[in-house]
Amino acid sequence: MNDPRPIVFDNVRIFDGSGSAPFPGEVRVQGSRIAAVARGGERVPRDGARIVDGRGGVLMPGMTEAHAHLTWPSSVEQFVPGMSLPAEELTLTAARNARILLDHGFTSAYSAGSLGRRIEPVLKAMIDAGGLPGPRLVASSIEREPPADGSPLDPGKADAHGTGPANVAAFVRSCKEIGAKAVKFLISGESALQPGASLQLLYTREELMAAGQAAREHDVWLTGHAHAAEAVKLGLEAGFRVLYHCTYADDEALDALEARRGEIFVAPTVGIVQATLDATPPPHLDMTYMKQDAAIVLERQQALVPQLRRRGVRLLPGGDYGFPFNPNGRNAWDLALWVRHFGYKPAEALHAATALGGQIMGQGDELGQVQAGWLADLLLVDGDPTADIALMQDRGALRAIMKDGRFHKAPDRSGAV
Repeated sequence: MNDPRPIVFDNVRIFDGSGSAPFPGEVRVQGSRIAAVARGGERVPRDGARIVDGRGGVLMPGMTEAHAHLTWPSSVEQFVPGMSLPAEELTLTAARNARILLDHGFTSAYSAGSLGRRIEPVLKAMIDAGGLPGPRLVASSIEREPPADGSPLDPGKADAHGTGPANVAAFVRSCKEIGAKAVKFLISGESALQPGASLQLLYTREELMAAGQAAREHDVWLTGHAHAAEAVKLGLEAGFRVLYHCTYADDEALDALEARRGEIFVAPTVGIVQATLDATPPPHLDMTYMKQDAAIVLERQQALVPQLRRRGVRLLPGGDYGFPFNPNGRNAWDLALWVRHFGYKPAEALHAATALGGQIMGQGDELGQVQAGWLADLLLVDGDPTADIALMQDRGALRAIMKDGRFHKAPDRSGAV
């Protein structure tokens, strides 16, 4: 059981999530919240507290995975050659992947769609009740694409409602009824799976507007897979809250994203792109076209991301982890890729994964920063990730992982307590 006493982290440098450099200080945690933060030579109250010596490490907010696929089968602990598992194995794999994300410092996860209709809402309920270890979860259901012969994606992802505005609205309503908060639509296709599909729209304007109206009526958040410029523009018009990729956004789409920068989140998902380029497939699997498409997408993202940053659009890491060559648990690789490809400084990438992570989770006033009164989701890192962002990929460098004021991993490396 967790020690019920307050906890004081001393001898630490604090990265508070704002993007500023770490500063020496102390932090007191009481219950599920940060009770006090001290800077420099100041001290937090110690009465009744357990003292944790940070040994000069960096104390920082827990990270958010903004493109979580907990039901995508492969992880750093289990390689799965395909994307399909029997229902029972898929459910247990999702629970395992939730624990793996938390093991790697991701205390929050925003779902980008599931391979099972009710798995994530049920998993979230179990995590919230303390029955399973895992991150805070914005749960989703099956990501929706229109039913169609020859679909490039798993036909199981096409729900039974059919096409047309009324059926699309009914799908949104049904997601609310099963407890999903995020509803994922493939607004455009995916060229990595079917040549040219990224530039093709999968929904009419009328269907997307119906989805937006239903989302507002039922208090759910719309999430869109949107490569094509027109997909970005229609997603914004319909009120989508999160857009992934935005690869082919034109000037009009960029202007629209800027105009709604206070309402929209964008995740370019560079992890899967780099993983595709790096993959060495077995002889029977020809990834030639996928690699060609990934090279194009990376080049476009390298031009796109700096433009979106200048325009003040909120950008978050999240690289489509869970594929056989891009497993769950590798998620912090995205931060290094942002430094490598997008010109981010490590502290800027960490700000996106923490402070902006709290915002995409809908808790931007209490999650993702080290501030008094905020939720105590904290990581104690051996070393300074603002100097070496690769540290975040080293599970062993995470001396302590705390969620809601409780240790998932204790600072004495004894594991979950």
